[in-house]
Amino acid sequence: METNTHHRTLGRSGITVSALGFGCWAVGGEWRTADGEPLGWGVVDDDESVRAVRRAVDLGVTFFDTADAYGAGHSERLLGRALGKRRDDVVVATKWGNTFDESSRTALGPDDSLAYARRALTASLRRLDTDHIDLYQLHISEADPEQGARLRDLCEEFVREGLVRAYAWSTDDPGRAAVFADGPHCAAVQHRLNVLQDAPELLALCEAADLASINRSPLAMGLLTGKHRAGRVLEAGDIRSTPPAWLPGFTAGAGPDPEWLRRVEALRDVLTSDGRTLTQGALGWLWARSPRTIPIPGFRTVAQAEENAGAIAKGPLTAGQLAEIDAILGR
Repeated sequence: METNTHHRTLGRSGITVSALGFGCWAVGGEWRTADGEPLGWGVVDDDESVRAVRRAVDLGVTFFDTADAYGAGHSERLLGRALGKRRDDVVVATKWGNTFDESSRTALGPDDSLAYARRALTASLRRLDTDHIDLYQLHISEADPEQGARLRDLCEEFVREGLVRAYAWSTDDPGRAAVFADGPHCAAVQHRLNVLQDAPELLALCEAADLASINRSPLAMGLLTGKHRAGRVLEAGDIRSTPPAWLPGFTAGAGPDPEWLRRVEALRDVLTSDGRTLTQGALGWLWARSPRTIPIPGFRTVAQAEENAGAIAKGPLTAGQLAEIDAILGR
């Protein structure tokens, strides 16, 4: 597989992408559970989001990851609008499996049926204004493995039909990821990975099965940007204000967890070495952790897009810096 400072290959697919991708959850805007709990990152300015996507492309970012559920369809629509005639210059990944109502921006629950997968793909193609998805990902982390195998086989049909180039499972479970890895056109696993939350078993699977490691939450839901302080109140429409069980590092009504912030501060000097921002150092750790990693930090503004993209030129941390971080974290 191709690996260098600026580009990586999506596993066995042969698809080349920038070493840094951009995650499009936040630009989807506000959406909620049926009970009214936030699932987005708060209010966004769509015009600024479009400018940020286009600026990222100008800076060499060629991989964009979204999901049909983000903003209840809005993220896909916005990405399609932002890319426009530059669609073929980039690699687009999206996900399916969580149903929603676009009009009310409400999540309705998972659906792992084969029939829904095909309907979801058709709808994503329409929203993204494209005739194919480069990487199609199952978005139900804990789906039944046997059903996962059937969905994997369906993804192979999508590939044969020319609707999808490659596919992946977005899951933190190595066993489930291995089910998809058995498919010839499986190219990646999307999973949580950041300097505070390592995932050695999933990285080992990626190495053994020749898959890319697409890293969601590469900045620990914003904690590794250095912008959070203990007691900081988050806006009501931000998922981190009332975090679900799978989102550590934040406490409902109390903001960022002080212990997580303490660990970030302990790492600050190493991560900001060589002229990096804290964000850029956290991304550099991911590239140094494995030659298969492709972090996908979120963004909402042109300034965030520029800072994230600026990490590419800085490249990975050194082996010595990795060892120093391990020593600080006691692992």
